[in-house]
Amino acid sequence: MRIAIVKLSALGDIVQAMVVLQFIKTFNQKIVVDWFVEESYKELLVNHPHVNEVYVLNFKKVKRKKSLFMLLDELSKVRHIESYDVVIDMQGLIKSAIVSRLIPSEKTFGFDKKSIRESLAARFYTHKIQVDYAENIIKRNIILISKALELSNINNSLIDKKPYLFSDKNYFIKSGTITKHKILLIPGASFETKSYPIEKFAKFANKIDANFFVIWGNNNEKLMVKKLQSLSSNVQIIDKLPLNELISFISQMNLVVGSDTGPTHIAWALNVPSITLFGPTPGPRNSFETSINKYIESNSKVNPLKINKNDQSIKDISVEDIVKMARYLLKVN
Repeated sequence: MRIAIVKLSALGDIVQAMVVLQFIKTFNQKIVVDWFVEESYKELLVNHPHVNEVYVLNFKKVKRKKSLFMLLDELSKVRHIESYDVVIDMQGLIKSAIVSRLIPSEKTFGFDKKSIRESLAARFYTHKIQVDYAENIIKRNIILISKALELSNINNSLIDKKPYLFSDKNYFIKSGTITKHKILLIPGASFETKSYPIEKFAKFANKIDANFFVIWGNNNEKLMVKKLQSLSSNVQIIDKLPLNELISFISQMNLVVGSDTGPTHIAWALNVPSITLFGPTPGPRNSFETSINKYIESNSKVNPLKINKNDQSIKDISVEDIVKMARYLLKVN
């Protein structure tokens, strides 16, 4: 059986979707899985033992260039691929739905129009699955895969999931006290009000005796981490990392603390202890708690269908609550 999964972007969304791979293979080792993804994120998948082929698309470049010819060229890449038994669109956007329908297949699965923000996408599927949009993202993905492939009892396996991100690069941590815990702080996020205040991150870093690290992905985040370091000499800035080195680096941490963003979700995928901080996005939907992966929410009432990017409530999360949770996960007083 050959299946294709379409999940083009973004970092955290792809990471959360990839958990289904181990359950597909547990159900049937003979299922061949190919994955269609944006070029920026291919390193997440190329080293995965359960992915047969990674097909790369570049809609970000198309959007940047605003070229119809480039768009048609990207879409043409998928039309002449060997036919699949099943294609599953785990993205639920119009662009991913079009890609899914263009891939030669007997069946194309996706969420129905009531289960996604871009309801028009559902028109492109031969089989539509209804799952409440407010449902936990991990569970939504699992329900979709389960229905498409007729799997069962996957939800019960999530608690015992295996780490599922792989890297062909080993990142060597050059400094820090060997006996101390290694804690990664992630100040950046996809929009400003998702980020926890730098001043509060600094207070947190000053309250726990550990080796603290910070990462960044763009110039704005670079300024943020420099400010954080100026407020807490306890923090080491890591150079910008490609995805495969980022995976290796996070795998060596004892704790990751950050907002609802890709690297924090990588920690979950690697079974690394983590604390995810939620303000304008919904914690119960965007994070799956385990014994070592926890989240702290602000008191904001969030509508997952209409995110309020002016919601600054994440700043109200107390440093003391994060310290308490961190000490619990690290098993220190």
